[in-house]
Amino acid sequence: MLLAACTTVCSNDPAYTTRENIPYYPESVSKADEYITERCVLDLYVPDQEGFSTVIWFHGGGLKTGNKYIPEELKEKGVAVVAVNYRLYPRIKAPAYIADAAAAVAWVFGHIAEYGGDPELVFVSGHSAGGYLTSMVGLDKRWLWEHELDADRIAGLIPFSGHTITHMTVREEMGIEDTRAVVDDMAPLFHVRKDAPPLLLITGDRELEMLGRYEENAYMMRMMKVVGHTETRLLELDGYGHNMATPAFPLLLREVQRIVSLREKQ
Repeated sequence: MLLAACTTVCSNDPAYTTRENIPYYPESVSKADEYITERCVLDLYVPDQEGFSTVIWFHGGGLKTGNKYIPEELKEKGVAVVAVNYRLYPRIKAPAYIADAAAAVAWVFGHIAEYGGDPELVFVSGHSAGGYLTSMVGLDKRWLWEHELDADRIAGLIPFSGHTITHMTVREEMGIEDTRAVVDDMAPLFHVRKDAPPLLLITGDRELEMLGRYEENAYMMRMMKVVGHTETRLLELDGYGHNMATPAFPLLLREVQRIVSLREKQ
């Protein structure tokens, strides 16, 4: 079934072009901060066709480490991929990395049509810390409002094994141990809302995942349903721990195709 879904996403075997290290903040902002110049760049992988969907991909690493990369599993699938770098703790603290994520998403909405993409088919995804950024940018509308962009324009949110409580690095900044759950305005759970974009939560096996990661995603699913959101789903990948991205990519592509198909019928 997943193979069939992937085949549907692939279209006419187009050629692909990669453009690297594109700044996503205005030059006036980048020039004022050397670390923004270094980290706040993205790579763009686009098919040579018109009207394609775009997946923005935020890397993991606990908001402390990691670098942008185009996942091999998303290449040559008929979609564009935008891989984003963002500033990292301890050189910066919360909420700078969320602001960076929002700036990158806003850049994509503002520029993807120049490359042939459909700005109404922009999806946001990422693994672990990247999943946390995905949910924060998509659920807490204040971050994209800074760029005069409504978060509800995002076609779909697909976080992989992301915190839905306040991120452990944010808690570390506050001197809180990682076993103490916190839900404040830096938690996706704080921002559950009925009118959010479609939300597909994917985690590893609850017995193999990082501490409590499946359970907090299950709580997110439940609370989104309680507030009336009808398009929240949770998938648990049996037999996989926190490093569950590889088997999750076909699910991401299937979700993209599902939403594209629904919009085509409207």
